[in-house]
Amino acid sequence: MAETSNTDVKKLTFETAIAELESIVKRLEEGKVPLEESVAIYERGEVLKKRCEELLKQAEARVEKITLDASGKPTGATPLDID
Repeated sequence: MAETSNTDVKKLTFETAIAELESIVKRLEEGKVPLEESVAIYERGEVLKKRCEELLKQAEARVEKITLDASGKPTGATPLDID
């Protein structure tokens, strides 16, 4: 995990961020991590959680932008403007 802890969270994919977050949760649940490291990885976990939430929100917005015809079939998508 040492190499991923230096990775800019804003650049992580959802899959990478969630995998690292799961690893942090597992380590904390095991209770074998020294206090200082526990605090540091907990803080990292919070940042990763926010990244995952952000990516899920973006995906949800994209799904909501899919346009449907009168019969409910997808006909395309409108552009999504997320900063």
